[in-house]
Amino acid sequence: MAFDIRGAALAAWGYIRKNPDELALATRNAVGLRFGVPLAALRYLAATAATGKKAPKDIALSTSPPALELGATVDAMGTSLRAQAAIRIDEVEVSADELKIGIVLSNVRLKLLTDSDSPVATLVKSGALDLSKPGNLVGVLPKRPAAIVDAKDDHITIDLMKVPKIAKNKRLRKVLKVVTPLVGIRKIETDADHLYVTLRATPAGLREAIDAAKQALTE
Repeated sequence: MAFDIRGAALAAWGYIRKNPDELALATRNAVGLRFGVPLAALRYLAATAATGKKAPKDIALSTSPPALELGATVDAMGTSLRAQAAIRIDEVEVSADELKIGIVLSNVRLKLLTDSDSPVATLVKSGALDLSKPGNLVGVLPKRPAAIVDAKDDHITIDLMKVPKIAKNKRLRKVLKVVTPLVGIRKIETDADHLYVTLRATPAGLREAIDAAKQALTE
C-alpha cells in the first residue's frame, strides 16, 4: 500500500491545531540543532506503514526517557507473540561508507498469544531464553540480517550500508559525502511526547564538503 501523503498532511495539521505550542517548541529546539518528532506522528506512521500478512500488528509506542518503548504483535515462525522492549540509541555514525546505529535493548518481554507446540512457543514457555541479553540471542540466529554487524548482551549494532540496495544507491552516497563532513548526529533520545534528534555542526568540514560537491557535479 502506497503511503497516504494527503492523510499524513491532514493528520499533521490536526495535531498542530490541537497542540499549537508545538511550533514554538520546534523553533526553540532548532536553535540548538535539536529536532523533535511527536510520538503521535510516529504512531500514525507505524499504523499506516505496517501492512501485509507478516507485518507487525497492533504496534504501540510510548517512552521511558531516553528510551523508546515499542510493543507489537508478531508472527515468529507461525507462532503469534506479543513482543515489547525499551529501545535506546547510544551510537550513531553516518558517513558515505556507513550508516551505523547502536541500539541498547532492555525490559524485553515475550508473551504467547495462542497455545502452540512450535519450537518458538516451547522456548518461550520453558523460560530458557535470557531476555536480559537479547543481543546474544540475535548473535546466534542462523540467518541473521546482513545489516546486523554486531550483537552481544543487551547491545545490537546495525549498519544499513550492509544492505545491498542501500549500499548501491549512488545518489545517497553522494549526498552523504557532501553533508556528513558538516553535520553529524550527536544523540537520539525521547521525552514524554517526542523523539528528538540532536545534530552536531562541524564547520571545519566545509572544505571537504565543497570538494565532495564539486566531484558529484562532475560525475
